[in-house]
Amino acid sequence: MKITLSPIIAGAMNWGVWSKNLTTTEMAALIHSCLEYGITTFDHADIYGGYTTEAEFGAAFKHSGIAREQMQLISKCGIQHVMGNRNNRIKHYDYSKEYIIKSTEGSLKNLQTDYLDVLLLHRPSPLMEPDEIAEAAEQLKADGKIKAFGVSNFTNSQTELIRSRTEVFCNQIEFSATAYQPMLDGSLDYMHLNNIRALAWSPIGCVFKTDTEQTQRLRTLLMELVVKYEVTADVILLAWILRHPAKIIPVTGSANSERLKNQMKAADVQLELEDWFAIWTESMGEKVP
Repeated sequence: MKITLSPIIAGAMNWGVWSKNLTTTEMAALIHSCLEYGITTFDHADIYGGYTTEAEFGAAFKHSGIAREQMQLISKCGIQHVMGNRNNRIKHYDYSKEYIIKSTEGSLKNLQTDYLDVLLLHRPSPLMEPDEIAEAAEQLKADGKIKAFGVSNFTNSQTELIRSRTEVFCNQIEFSATAYQPMLDGSLDYMHLNNIRALAWSPIGCVFKTDTEQTQRLRTLLMELVVKYEVTADVILLAWILRHPAKIIPVTGSANSERLKNQMKAADVQLELEDWFAIWTESMGEKVP
């Protein structure tokens, strides 16, 4: 089944109590705004907000009156935190068939939907059994509860292990101008070669979060590129990701309507070849190899 995601994905991690703590009305308005801007895909995980943000989004989705077919919903499972009504002694990962199905059904209930467009395993576990994972994925697909199955933060070999048993639609990884290792260690090549869609979390990187020699170099260059392309620095950084031939989709963490609207401009910015390499060069602090 062909799954079409928006050019930029709205990550909902910061919409709830972990950051912005939006009300139902505010969240519904933000969902409406995203759709208006062309951001139709929303990224979740069961753990966001300490297992609360999915339900808050679901209430906002119901309040919005938006048809389910107008959006795509992604969620992740597998991380077991010590919090709330979870009877856990220690943080761990659970990829048993029973837990994957139970967690997915919990996400469906919380999001007030009958299906997920994509279900992801949140982080790899040394104890994961590929056959059991495949059984869960195939049952969820057969029951119409998910359309596609993927992974998050998996290495190539871990992805190949799962892929040997069931189709892997995408891998959500950390990738940005300051975390560019996936384009050097073969990760993006592997995904491109095997038609696995790459999704990038934290796509702005640490450019505006930390003050290091690396980020100082990048901010100096970005000031020039902002003038040249007449867009903001975050748009330049997203455009840098979109320029890669692996067709990476950034998962933006913003919960600000105007910023989300602005970031969609990245889909229309075509960085010149030398400007793309200039960003990479400043990030490395040396000429390309």
